[in-house]
This record gives sequence, C-alpha cells and structure tokens, in this order.
Amino acid sequence: MNKKSRFEKIINIKNKKASYEFEFIEKFTAGLVLKGTEIKSIREGKVSLTEAYCYFRSGELYIKQMHIAPYSMAASYNHDAVRERKLLLNKKELDKLETKFSEKGLSIIPVRVFLNDKGLAKLEIALARGKKLHDKRNDIKEKDLKKEMSRLTY
Repeated sequence: MNKKSRFEKIINIKNKKASYEFEFIEKFTAGLVLKGTEIKSIREGKVSLTEAYCYFRSGELYIKQMHIAPYSMAASYNHDAVRERKLLLNKKELDKLETKFSEKGLSIIPVRVFLNDKGLAKLEIALARGKKLHDKRNDIKEKDLKKEMSRLTY
C-alpha cells in the first residue's frame, strides 16, 4: 500500500539573480519564523527572493524584502507580504556569520526557499561577495563555452 506524503509537492524557489550578482563563499540553512497563512502561500510556491537581503539586529538575523504573496483563501486573516522575518540558526552559526559579515564587502544573500522532509519552510542563505563587471563577463563566457561543448557532443 502506497502512503501519500502530506508534503508531496516539492517547493524549491531559487534566487537566480544572486548567483549572477554575487560570488558565494559559504552557505547555511536557516529556519523561518512565519505567521498565519505564510506557510500556505509558500506551499503554493508564491515567494519571491529577488530583492531580499539579510541583516543583523541585536545578535539575531533577519530577512527583509522577501515577498510572500497573501494566501488567496484567507479573507481578513492574511499576512503582510513583505514584512521582515526572523531567521533561525544555531548560536555558533550566528556568531560565525556576524564576524564574517562585519568584514568589508561581504553580504548575506538568500539563495533559495524549500520545504524539508517534515514540511517546514527553510531558507538557504549564503555569505557572499559582490562580483565585479569582469567577473560577470567571465561567467557568461564559461556558460557559452559549456553550451557549445554540449552542442558539439550531440
């Protein structure tokens, strides 16, 4: 007998712009503190990370400008779409991130939102350094070369 999982739909929302704009140094997985109908909207896949960023406030990590669309089935009990949300990490990870974040030129960027095996919303964040224009050009050249090589093999 096949058991159907409650969380059968795979949610994996990526910030495609981030890998183009930033060079990732280290990645972490953080939990999200959500309110009300936000998890239902995430399960529908209605999340945008394009303008989101993370920052520290009194030793805790928060994400700002992450857009979670209001849930369509909730009437008046809906959530604010772009409120700041607290991220849940271990104390060691927070300390490590905060010391590296204080270095000049480093940022904490959200990379993707996904649901784990238990159905909890998780956010993958990366400690990143902004790319220069010539770095972006090199990435584009490498992608084009890979495409050409894959075309030639067929």
